[in-house]
Amino acid sequence: MKIYIEGEKIRGTFQKRVNRFIAEVKVGSQLVVVHVANTGRMKELLTPGAEVLLRRVNEPHRKTNYDLLMVYHKGILVSIDSKLPNRLLYQGFINKEIVAFDKFNEVKREVTYGKSRLDLALINEEKELVLIEAKCVTLVKEGELASFPDAPTERGTRHVRELTEAVKQNIRGAVFFIVQREDAVRFTPNKEMDPQFQQAVTEAKKAGVEFYAYNCIVTEDYIAINDELEIF
Repeated sequence: MKIYIEGEKIRGTFQKRVNRFIAEVKVGSQLVVVHVANTGRMKELLTPGAEVLLRRVNEPHRKTNYDLLMVYHKGILVSIDSKLPNRLLYQGFINKEIVAFDKFNEVKREVTYGKSRLDLALINEEKELVLIEAKCVTLVKEGELASFPDAPTERGTRHVRELTEAVKQNIRGAVFFIVQREDAVRFTPNKEMDPQFQQAVTEAKKAGVEFYAYNCIVTEDYIAINDELEIF
């Protein structure tokens, strides 16, 4: 499960975050405005002076000419693009690289269930359905403990509760936490940041929703799902 990072990549120095989607980065002597494809806070990553990796984008409809892709943090690269987990898992399911789901031949994206749009759905020859939600994780605490979310997430809580209801209707449901850095060895929901999300996860586990977590190998050229992590 590997995705290559295409386009012209440029290093810069992070200055400040203007809002959830916009930040300012210094490239050489020039201050540029960049798009941040992640609504998480990432306060431990996006600090003034942090070295970051940008991608130049030349599209007329865009308000910015750069995407903020990665942050250099304590000797490693951290990918912050929240769209990548969906793409990585889609590739993994298509190529049957995830053993627990290798009997499912059909993979659909952006599937509506209840009041939510979930990331993926799998269907096998017996027409059994699995609903999948993927979460981008960038926060690692205590050197090795990955945690989600790093900001309160009503949307994430709603997704977990929708999957809980689906499982009660005999539909298989799973949440994948994709930690977009390689230094994590364990994962836990971030109760301190969002106790409602943690409670939703606890209830979902009791109902039978499946939870998986993986770290990733991240380079300037690609990101790849790596090791499965212990969840507690």
